[in-house]
Amino acid sequence: MPHTPEGPKLIRVTRDQDILPAWRDTPIGDLLRYHNLHAPRRDYQRAELLIGMCMDNRKTLRVPDNFAFILRAGGANFRRMEFKVSLVVALGGVNAMCIMGHSDCQMVGLRGRREKFIEGLVRNGGWSVETATREFDDHVAEFDIDNGAAFVRREATRLRLKYPGLTIAPLFYTVEDALLHQVVDD
Repeated sequence: MPHTPEGPKLIRVTRDQDILPAWRDTPIGDLLRYHNLHAPRRDYQRAELLIGMCMDNRKTLRVPDNFAFILRAGGANFRRMEFKVSLVVALGGVNAMCIMGHSDCQMVGLRGRREKFIEGLVRNGGWSVETATREFDDHVAEFDIDNGAAFVRREATRLRLKYPGLTIAPLFYTVEDALLHQVVDD
């Protein structure tokens, strides 16, 4: 099983037996089958899953229409988006969720890209250096991630406490091969 640097194990799903028993008979297992195993698509009248994933443009999921609600936030950090999760649970009727990080995420090690961030906001956003610097310094502590897989594991644990009726799985998308992995403790 591969590890992320100084992080949890990732279990790659290349056959149905690789899906952890906890997820096997849930919409999370279905997601893994659709995306990784190219399972035949079923018709859905309503969503069965909430997928919380990073806003990165390199990730495209292979899922049927109407199968899932998808919320995107930088680094799959949903600390400021709980109301949207609540909305999907309350009105959308889902009882399963996955939190999906990915390899090569720009939120991982964000502190180390301070100058590039500031320069980009000045160049592309028309901001002054002072305003861009303040933007970075005011928010980096909330959004910087140390390890993508470890973060989604922690985020899944945090959300399980807030939503004890939901089945929540941490998953990890590898940009290099476009596959989903299950995140498990070492």
